Amino acid sequence: MSCALELIDSALQPNNRDYQVLVAVRDSKLVGYVCYGPTPMTEGTFDLYWIASDPVVRGQGVGAALVSAMEGDIRRRKGRVIRVETSAMEAYGPTRGFYAAMQYKEESRFRDFYRPGEDLIVLAKRV
Repeated sequence: MSCALELIDSALQPNNRDYQVLVAVRDSKLVGYVCYGPTPMTEGTFDLYWIASDPVVRGQGVGAALVSAMEGDIRRRKGRVIRVETSAMEAYGPTRGFYAAMQYKEESRFRDFYRPGEDLIVLAKRV
């Protein structure tokens, strides 16, 4: 959680060029957000750092709308690739399913990355 807040704080700083944040609002209430930005030392590659939605609206298209809006912004910025890191733990199965539905494909796996038995999965989508 502190990592997510740190990214948003950075995104809100004047002259920020590293992070972008898009939010979803319903009935004047924040129900989700996505934080992303250009990957340092690359041409046209972006990282999706964080996406979250209120559990009350899960399954209602909020996450998909945020990802679609992010992808549109990245296309306008001449982006080529969007990269996402996630865990291979069973608890992250729904997260991986969400990304698969959004056409993100597994590009690599780093075994025992987080801890023994918990792999890092890198997903990507060409835009």
